[in-house]
Amino acid sequence: MLQRKTQTAAFWRDQFELTQEDLDFVHELVLDADSPLTSEQLALRVIEEYQRRETSRMEFELAKGKIYQPDKAYEIGQALVFPVMDFSVGEITAIRPGENPEYGDFSVIEVQMNGSKREFAASLQTPHRLNNGKGQGIVEESALLTAKEINALYRSEINESLLYALEEGERHEEFVQVGTYWLLSDMLADVHVGHLNIAEAMIEMQGRPLSAQEILKEIDVNADISQPMQVISINHALGNDARFDRVGNGTDHLWYLKRLEPQEALETPALLRPHQSRYNRALLSVELLQLEWELDDEWGESGIGSDVPSIVPSTSFTLIYPHRRHGTLPLSSRTRSFFPAGKEGRSMVTVIDGRWGKRFTAWVVHGGRYVSGLSEWMEEHNLPVGAQITLERTRNAGEVVIDFRPRRMKREWSRFAAVESNATGITFEMNKIQITCEYDDYLIVSAEDAKQMDILSQRMEKAGVSVDELVQQIVPELTKLSPQGTAHAKTVYSAVNMLWRCPPGPVFYALISNRRFRDAGSGFFALEV
Repeated sequence: MLQRKTQTAAFWRDQFELTQEDLDFVHELVLDADSPLTSEQLALRVIEEYQRRETSRMEFELAKGKIYQPDKAYEIGQALVFPVMDFSVGEITAIRPGENPEYGDFSVIEVQMNGSKREFAASLQTPHRLNNGKGQGIVEESALLTAKEINALYRSEINESLLYALEEGERHEEFVQVGTYWLLSDMLADVHVGHLNIAEAMIEMQGRPLSAQEILKEIDVNADISQPMQVISINHALGNDARFDRVGNGTDHLWYLKRLEPQEALETPALLRPHQSRYNRALLSVELLQLEWELDDEWGESGIGSDVPSIVPSTSFTLIYPHRRHGTLPLSSRTRSFFPAGKEGRSMVTVIDGRWGKRFTAWVVHGGRYVSGLSEWMEEHNLPVGAQITLERTRNAGEVVIDFRPRRMKREWSRFAAVESNATGITFEMNKIQITCEYDDYLIVSAEDAKQMDILSQRMEKAGVSVDELVQQIVPELTKLSPQGTAHAKTVYSAVNMLWRCPPGPVFYALISNRRFRDAGSGFFALEV
């Protein structure tokens, strides 16, 4: 069987790089296509082209002579093709008997090849990997990996080479990417700054995201270009203008103005950016894993295993300090299916207050795993950290009802954190606050001065304080607040997250791995005496 480079991992992983010939092929491919092509479609066509070229070259080279096989007999003057030597062709100039008792009777042929002479075995009776009793030729198509199979195996390497050539190569100006599609730059309609100014005014006047189709109703672009290409041209122009932001979900292109979006949607606050510390998860007890499951942290490794199905009408979760501080909701396994799906960018949703029926806009920040724009709602209802929040689906896509579990107003004890006088750590004391909702008593914490907490968090970030160091500092402070001299693991998690966004796993591991702390059972930890 002849070895094809395109059937090997070494070629696609180490050698594949788009050449000028490949770019010519891609250029003609996009030009002749009825519609723009995705990166996936281009990759498949390029792989198919490589396979076609390889087959063509093999057929051409094999026609130059007989394929060399060690078990065959040859004659002086005969032309041989050597597939394992990149299909080099040579002519037999001499034949002599072989001399090696281990191989029995055989011949040695002298071959003139590429300006030099080389010797090979012939009429060899012992087995050899180059022998093929059925005769070597072009491999049957059914025995080859298909382009789809090759792309599935080496997708990342192929895409990296393809995208580098199209985005940064010498001819990158010829190609344009709009969303997931590629087309040629000279296929686009001319969308100038005047068109974009009109689009900006339309979005601001209507106060909602608009599609390219809606914007096209008010601007004139080249009428000789098809409607689909006009839409693509508008999307491309808007995507390259810093004023506009693509929002929506799935493959929809909806455009809004960045200056009308809240800052928390445009840039993830520091306290919502997770610190993923390495730890030995296998050492966490079943009890601690259960607590992790209950917390359902959006950055945690546990959760409920999979997202809540879209048929489930409602869900609930507890509010932790980082989300209360910035008026956000977590996109966790319990809440994610209630909002538009996506891996990056932002989507707009309408949130309805379950108490008063008030409607307001919220922003789903997919990459940050949170929903922003809830500060006013949280303030109006005076919700504390640890509050039990509920979400409920509606019949309308892009709308969700948000509520809390009410109870009679009562003054309850809360852990108050304050920045130490030397501004290097925090202290805790118990104070009463008014609460009108159900809450998790283990999670409830409050900040005496939220801005000072932010400053301390930034200082700790710059100083490179680890979660282990933070837990070691916080636990003694929390145990002072308890008559039993204990602190619950969930409380430690909640307190750590006032300064350092961290899922439960690393916090729990910091508790069990520190010899200063003793597991008192039921999720409580005490100082070792």
